[in-house]
Amino acid sequence: MGIIRSLSQLLLVCCLILPAVAAAQVDDSEAQQLLTALAESSFKEKKDVVNRIASSGDERARPWLEAYGDNKLARIESSGEFVIVLKNRGRDWTVESAITGDNLGEISRRDIDTIRVNNALRNELEGILSVIDLKSPDEENRLTAARALKGSVDDTLAERLPEFIAAEESDAVQAALTEALAIYRVEEQGDVSAVATLSGSLNSEARAALQQAQNSDDPALAAAAAKAMESIEQKLKMNRAAETLYFGLSLGSVLVLAAIGLAITFGVMGVINMAHGELIMLGAYTTWGMQQLLPGQPGLALILSIPAGFLVAALAGIAIERTVIQHLKGRPLETLLATFGVSLILQQLVRTVISPLNRTVITPDWMSGSVMINEGLSLTLNRMYVIGFALVVFAGLMLIMRKTRLGLEVRAVTQNRAMARSMGIKATKVDILTFGLGSGVAGLAGVALSQITNVGPNLGQSYIIDSFMVVVFGGVGNLWGTLLAGLSLGTINQLLEPWAGAVLAKILVLVLIILFIQKRPRGLFPQKGRAAEG
Repeated sequence: MGIIRSLSQLLLVCCLILPAVAAAQVDDSEAQQLLTALAESSFKEKKDVVNRIASSGDERARPWLEAYGDNKLARIESSGEFVIVLKNRGRDWTVESAITGDNLGEISRRDIDTIRVNNALRNELEGILSVIDLKSPDEENRLTAARALKGSVDDTLAERLPEFIAAEESDAVQAALTEALAIYRVEEQGDVSAVATLSGSLNSEARAALQQAQNSDDPALAAAAAKAMESIEQKLKMNRAAETLYFGLSLGSVLVLAAIGLAITFGVMGVINMAHGELIMLGAYTTWGMQQLLPGQPGLALILSIPAGFLVAALAGIAIERTVIQHLKGRPLETLLATFGVSLILQQLVRTVISPLNRTVITPDWMSGSVMINEGLSLTLNRMYVIGFALVVFAGLMLIMRKTRLGLEVRAVTQNRAMARSMGIKATKVDILTFGLGSGVAGLAGVALSQITNVGPNLGQSYIIDSFMVVVFGGVGNLWGTLLAGLSLGTINQLLEPWAGAVLAKILVLVLIILFIQKRPRGLFPQKGRAAEG
């Protein structure tokens, strides 16, 4: 075991002392010789060959060693050509030339001889690949390699890391290497001075090292580690608060989209539309339907779903207005009950025509994943897009209300319907267009919701009450009030949920709104005009 350990350390040392300036790429004949030696040597000799490949400076060295470690480096028996296996399922394997990188298509696996690697050498390859990446001219590759070393530095690598740190030009890479070395020194050497380097670090390996040091028999080390952990806990609390705020803003954005159409129709017509949630549901199902029409293209389907969801929900809203609401004007209680009945009909229609089960909408690649702010905070892209989408829709509605004839007529009818009629404005036409616009925006809310939750018949019911709270809190018919109220209520709800629970949080929000309305019955931004005075 001592001999094997000495050989592995020697190998890593040799790899670490690669020249500062990489050698020129070896020619194809030399590359063939290196790979032949790797294939035909014994496992003991392979270590030396791996060292020669790693120190060759050839840009192909990393792909070769990576494929070798994954059992994907092979040789065609008939020609002796070395290949990298791209796909190794079935009888025929897809391969590319290890020398030229050309795709060679499919070859029968019986004609391919895989170059074998044992576990000991595979484990050493991980460190060798990291060191190769530290010599990469690409800063991002060096940073990734430096971060991967955290918690995996051994005795030999620790001796050489100061040289890498001194030679590194990038501050980010240098900091990552310094932290990797400090983790080793705290864990293996109990170095009190290294604790200061880890103070404030959000890396999980650094926190594990400090937690271990807290239990050390050395009182100085334990005290320093405890103090460092306190600073880390403070940072973690701040990051958790930032994450909660982000989730609150994303929820608030959904509430804005869900409520802004309701605010318009409620402000113009005074109609309490209990089917508004089902219009949101129709927009979500439109997104799912577009993905069924365009399988394998979730991004294109989502983009097309924006106008399609708007149109489907707008047409459904106009149909509801023409068949139900127009016959019940001036009778708010009957309108509420009738639209509640329409909501039940729409839910059952979806259950019968599509399915009572939830449907999953595929999130496009460009909306998947997250943006890492630091090692303790990452922001999901889908919610980021939802926030941006809500702001764009809000800006579009503001332009419609401020810069178009429809917007002018809507504001006139909202402030004083009788006076608007006397000025020649066709209030009935305004009602139809306004209800269609508000319903279409509800459809857009459904499109956004499909990216953060499952689509089901009861989707809209989860947001209808919250939407009314946003409208009342912000001020009936006021878009700015709806925006501020939606973002505020979403954030408050997310802040309360961790310690109060989802149900109690909603109750507390409702109580806060009731208390607020007692002081300001017309909301944050009261409606203006004679209608408001009545």
